[in-house]
Amino acid sequence: MTTTKSVMKKLPEVTLAFWIMKIAATTLGETAGDLFAQTLKLGYFLTTIALFLVFVVTLVVQLCSRRYNPFFYWTVILSTSMAGTTMSDFMNRDASAKFLSNGATHLGWGPQGLGLGYPEGAAILISILLLIFLGWKLSGMTFQITEIVTFRGEALFWSAILVSNTLGTSMGDFLSDSSGLGYLGGAALVTGVLIVLVALMKVPAVPNVLLFWIAFVLTRPLGATAGDFLTKPVAKGGLDLGTPGSSAVLLAVLFGLMAYAHLQERRAATAPEVTGPEAEAVQPQRAGRR
Repeated sequence: MTTTKSVMKKLPEVTLAFWIMKIAATTLGETAGDLFAQTLKLGYFLTTIALFLVFVVTLVVQLCSRRYNPFFYWTVILSTSMAGTTMSDFMNRDASAKFLSNGATHLGWGPQGLGLGYPEGAAILISILLLIFLGWKLSGMTFQITEIVTFRGEALFWSAILVSNTLGTSMGDFLSDSSGLGYLGGAALVTGVLIVLVALMKVPAVPNVLLFWIAFVLTRPLGATAGDFLTKPVAKGGLDLGTPGSSAVLLAVLFGLMAYAHLQERRAATAPEVTGPEAEAVQPQRAGRR
C-alpha cells in the first residue's frame, strides 16, 4: 500500500496560506531592495550583485536540504524578491531625475542603470522566462511543484522563480509609475486579474499548473505596488512610511508566518501515516486540489 506522505517533498503545498506568504515576501522584497539601493544609497549595481550572492547562498541551503523546510524555502523566495527588485531597477532605470530623489545626481558606485525602460525590460524577461519553461518542458520533468523532488527539477523551478519575480517587479513599477493607475489602481487591477484566475480554477479545460505560474508572476507586481504604496512620498500617492519601518514590519509578519508553517510541518511529520482504504479515500481529494 502507498502512503499519503511524501518523504522527499522539497516544496510546499499550494494553499491560501502559501499565497499570503508569497505576497508578504514579495512586498518585503520590494521595500528591502529599495532600502539598500535607494535609502542607503548603495545603488542598483552594487545592490544587485550583493543580493544575487545572497540568493545563491540561500538557494544552496535549500538545495542541500533533504526535505521541505519553510524557513529555507521562504528565505529563497524573499532573496529572489529582493534581488529581482534591484535587477529590474538596474535594467529599466537610469540616472535621470525621474529615478533620483532629494536632488541626487547619482546613486551608488558603478553604472546607474541600463535605462531600457519597463516595456523593453519586460519583453526581455518574458523571453528568458519562456526559454526556461521551454527547456523545462523538453526535459520531461513535471511543472507540478508538489511533485518536484530532484535537484534538476528544483534548479529549473528556482530559475523560473528568480526571473518571474524580476518580471513582476517591472510590471508593478510600470503599473505604478507609467500607466497612470497609481499604486492603488495598479494593485486593484492585479487583484482583479487574480480573482479571474481563481474563477478559472473551476474550468476543467484550463490547467491549474498554468494558472499557478500566471498567479505567481502577478503576485509580484501586487507586492511591488503594495511596497511602493507603503514607502513612497504622499505627493506621489504613497503613505511615506519609509523603507526601514515598512521592511521591519513586513519581516516580522513573514517570520511569524514561517514559524506557523514550520509548526504545521512538524505536526504533519509526527502524525501517524494513513494507509490502506483510508489512504485511497484521501488521494482523490488531494488530486482535486492540484
